Amino acid sequence: MNKTMAEQNYTQKDGRRLFEEDKARALADPQFRAIYEVESSKKELWLQLVEARQAAGLTQEEIAKRLGVSQAQVARIEKRGYEAYTLRTLQRYVEALGNQFTLAIAVQRVNTNTSGSSTAS
Repeated sequence: MNKTMAEQNYTQKDGRRLFEEDKARALADPQFRAIYEVESSKKELWLQLVEARQAAGLTQEEIAKRLGVSQAQVARIEKRGYEAYTLRTLQRYVEALGNQFTLAIAVQRVNTNTSGSSTAS
């Protein structure tokens, strides 16, 4: 019978080490690595905004005040699946984060190589 990590007295550090070891094994496979790199570059916009706000040490309420909108509007912008962004809204949001953040937009062509996996160029 397999014991859970808690039953085996694993620490968070042990869990992180095991995760990194598994990830390294998986990334050693060139086909897996190509897929992983393409997918990891697709981090959703809402998550990027949330992570940037948190890195700036700001709450939704603080961003809302800087933007002159309600906290509910900021929550909507940061909601998974929200797709009604305008370029101006994104510019204003990033400006509200402070000078240490910039808005970058990338358009990339995806090429398919002969092995069937895709890579961004």
